[in-house]
Amino acid sequence: MSPPADLPEDRALNVAFLVVDGVFNTELTAPYDIFHHTPFHTKPQPGMRVYTVSPDGQPITTFEGLVLQPDYSFETAPTADVLVVASAEHSKDRDLDNGAMIAWVRDAGRKATFVVSLCDGAFVLARAGLVDGHVSTTFPSDVDEYAAMFPQLDVRREVSFVHDGRLLTSQGGARSFDVALYLVDQVARRVARGLVIEWPPSSMRALVLP
Repeated sequence: MSPPADLPEDRALNVAFLVVDGVFNTELTAPYDIFHHTPFHTKPQPGMRVYTVSPDGQPITTFEGLVLQPDYSFETAPTADVLVVASAEHSKDRDLDNGAMIAWVRDAGRKATFVVSLCDGAFVLARAGLVDGHVSTTFPSDVDEYAAMFPQLDVRREVSFVHDGRLLTSQGGARSFDVALYLVDQVARRVARGLVIEWPPSSMRALVLP
């Protein structure tokens, strides 16, 4: 995948991870690890600058019980080149009614060059209107609910991830590594080697649209 012409070359790319209470470890840490390792493989280019953003900047607790101190709040977060929305415990219900969060995701996503969801993070992007006009996917056992909740969307099943324009949506779980490595494709093999991950994985089924 060739980088878009409008991506900066003189600074690290800002990669913002939305973190809320109940975020799932794998969907957060898998892409976080991949993107965080890019500076070690892109020199002399600066790679990616990864940071976390919560609604108020206060600590959040993941679904599995890790307590994390976010880097920024919605008010203080830098503009993101890449917005990442990982799945959380309430991505399909309560989080969708959080008007402040949806508004921030909508604004940050519209300014970003790439928008990425992992697992049920697609529900949040869809509620924010960032999936309209794009093909997308989500966690396999939730894809029917996703399609029913957002009937206007073109939803695909049995693919590891979908790349449609600036939107990348992933099944999540272990497939969270796939979409992250794909996004850093030019250094993916070196990043994957450092993390002892097969790239590209033989089982990956990606849908990449022109």
